[in-house]
Amino acid sequence: MNTDVSTDHRIALSAALQNVPKSATLAINEKSKQLQLEGKDVIRLGLGQSPFPVPDIMLQSLREYVSAKDYMAVQGYLPLREAITAFINRTEQLSRKAEDVIIGPGSKELLFGLQMVMDCDLVLPSPCWVSYEPQARLLGKTVHWLACRAEDGWKLTAESLEEHCKKHTTKQQLLILNSPNNPSGACFTEQELIALADVAKKYNLYILSDEIYSELHYQGQHQSIARYYPQGTIISNGISKWAGAGGWRLGFFIFPQNLKPILKLMIVLASETFTSVSAPIQMASICAFEKPPEMVSYIHACRKIMQSIGINFSQRLNQQQIQTVEPSGGFYNLVDFSTFEQKLAANGIHNANQLSQKMLEETGIAGLPGKDFGLQQGLLMRLAFVDFDSSSLLRQVIKDPDIVLNSETTELRRLFSAAERMGNWLHNL
Repeated sequence: MNTDVSTDHRIALSAALQNVPKSATLAINEKSKQLQLEGKDVIRLGLGQSPFPVPDIMLQSLREYVSAKDYMAVQGYLPLREAITAFINRTEQLSRKAEDVIIGPGSKELLFGLQMVMDCDLVLPSPCWVSYEPQARLLGKTVHWLACRAEDGWKLTAESLEEHCKKHTTKQQLLILNSPNNPSGACFTEQELIALADVAKKYNLYILSDEIYSELHYQGQHQSIARYYPQGTIISNGISKWAGAGGWRLGFFIFPQNLKPILKLMIVLASETFTSVSAPIQMASICAFEKPPEMVSYIHACRKIMQSIGINFSQRLNQQQIQTVEPSGGFYNLVDFSTFEQKLAANGIHNANQLSQKMLEETGIAGLPGKDFGLQQGLLMRLAFVDFDSSSLLRQVIKDPDIVLNSETTELRRLFSAAERMGNWLHNL
């Protein structure tokens, strides 16, 4: 039997790789580091990496299991899958089982695998995370963009989704829904999720619910759309954002029973690609999902800090006539510079790509243009408010949960100065 990959397939994949640039978030991080090495004062608001250290309880657990050297089960370490299932069932009022979970080296890898094994079109709200669409392009998938508006809080509406579904009935559709959202910080309400779920049920739409920021909902009230559409929703989550462990590379998907055939295909794919996630990392991550008191205190402190920054940073941006919608979770602002459109155009800046480049060069503020998030028009940028001394602040908030954080907080002054630095540059063009 000939098992060679066809020449046409190799050529198509090679062409796709040549046409897809390096991930925008990783590229801006590398450029920011290089400018800092050259002596430039850069406030790094580009890469959306958690500013917080890995919780001590997870570090202690990793020390305990660091000698684990055996390959784990492809689907993931059973005690970890059990802890994840208990976490999801407890927080989302579901009844999933450990057998429904697959552990991967980051949810990003699992997303690529999901698209590889599914014969589907991809449906993406605009704006959305930078890697959804490039992965689809690498696999030759059709991508449908559904525009979201600032007046709707940058959130996908049920009306927009239904309009799309009415027009596309011949191919299975996979919608990726991300809440709290990257790049806007928006969070769906219960009513909005119910309305979207009703449309998904009506048209047999599959949903990947990307909940990587779930525990960073500022009010601690995150809800998954899986509550209202359990039969068609795959939940994606991990420890990179709310547990500060991006470099540990551990994410998971949890499937409903009727989508088990897709899970089985992903397990086969995993067995022939990454095999299994690092044994010490899997074992050390169990405590993150079991939520002992130390973990709860850590998450509550992170929420308080990010909410304080989200509110204050948004206010300072709006004071500079840089428009933004106050976030409800995560650590992002989606900002609109259209107030300065004429001044920017007079200085040769006509789009968000040019704006982000010029701003980095002349102010030292690193952000990402809206185009990277599917926003083709407008002077929109995403700012990740993560460049501050998080370790010191985290210790203070854990010790005193009632502490008041604002623009005078020592650890946040430099971060908040980014708004004034951008405003001064824009007003003086």
